[in-house]
Amino acid sequence: MSYKVSKTIKGEKIEFKNPNPAFYEALGEEGMRKLMYDFYDRIYESDIANFFPQDLQEFEKIKKKNTNFFMQICGGPKVYEDESRGMELNEYMVRLHDDFSIYEKSRLEWLGCMKQSLEQVNIAQELKDDFWNYVERFSKFTVNSFSDGGKFYANL
Repeated sequence: MSYKVSKTIKGEKIEFKNPNPAFYEALGEEGMRKLMYDFYDRIYESDIANFFPQDLQEFEKIKKKNTNFFMQICGGPKVYEDESRGMELNEYMVRLHDDFSIYEKSRLEWLGCMKQSLEQVNIAQELKDDFWNYVERFSKFTVNSFSDGGKFYANL
């Protein structure tokens, strides 16, 4: 797959589905942690590192917490329940990003890091494609600042 990226349009209705649990099953907990830690290490060196704590110990906590989100959303164990405070996981993650001004440029940087990490995973391409479809579409919900100066906070 070419890992296509479509543009975020303010106010658009975004259709998405959670990743196929077979993605988590193929990677297992160790593989999922390896994928996500590689991804966040790339983020730490990227143009959007400023969205994350620069203190390495604090960054490690965020990396672990966010990995738990991805493990659970991919059908793994319920390791993120306490974080989401009873909200549906995707909705919680969108609301968590409301405190940041996230432009399309930041989303594209985030997806670029994810693509590089995902390409390193040795599982069936169809499972990677399915996961990519989730992150590509879902990441649009986090964009809340636009080049026209407008703001938009998406609802699921």
